[in-house]
Amino acid sequence: MNLSFQRDDSRENVVRNFELLSENIGIPIENMVLTRQVHGSDITLVNKKHSGMGIIRDRTFGDSDGLITSDRNVALVTFHADCVPVYLYDSSKKVIGLVHSGWRSTLQKISAKAVKIMKENFNCVSSDINAVIGPCIRKCCFEVGKDVYEEFLNTFPGCSDAFASGGGKWKIDLVNIIINTLTQEGLSYSNIRDINRCTVCEKELFFSHRGGRSISGTGAALFMMTE
Repeated sequence: MNLSFQRDDSRENVVRNFELLSENIGIPIENMVLTRQVHGSDITLVNKKHSGMGIIRDRTFGDSDGLITSDRNVALVTFHADCVPVYLYDSSKKVIGLVHSGWRSTLQKISAKAVKIMKENFNCVSSDINAVIGPCIRKCCFEVGKDVYEEFLNTFPGCSDAFASGGGKWKIDLVNIIINTLTQEGLSYSNIRDINRCTVCEKELFFSHRGGRSISGTGAALFMMTE
């Protein structure tokens, strides 16, 4: 059930997996808009004109690690195999966003950037925005070297509880940091839900780059408004 066209898998297999996904969730692949991710912070505004891009027709937009839309029946799709999926929803303005936040994108505060774009382009208000954080690598399993640790410490000096050291390595809580950036952008803690599932600890259920020792398929996050 690999869902990424960027893995060592045939296009035919991946399309068939999307067809199986479509059959199970009742969302036509013609409604889906797929990203091509580069672990950056670029976010693309999409609408019905982009439907099907990345799966049944070519994209007209470039590399992007996040998608935002105000259109109904446009299914945003991002890809994950440990990186953090962040779902954003303004129930008042009816706007959704979906973000792929790996550690590099987290350093660039991509989730907070998505909120800013929602406010700038759709007049969203932070207090109306809900966020859900999906399955991802957790602090228990995200171990890094000194260079990455220092990047995070310099960027997020107020998030000391997100770091733990031992044996010359550091563990980082990406979810803690993402929640911090969202609240700094005005979201209420009560409007943020964390699924609290670790893709590495549960590699039998989720694709995990680290859990699979770099040999893994890729899962997808999908988000769509129907009304």
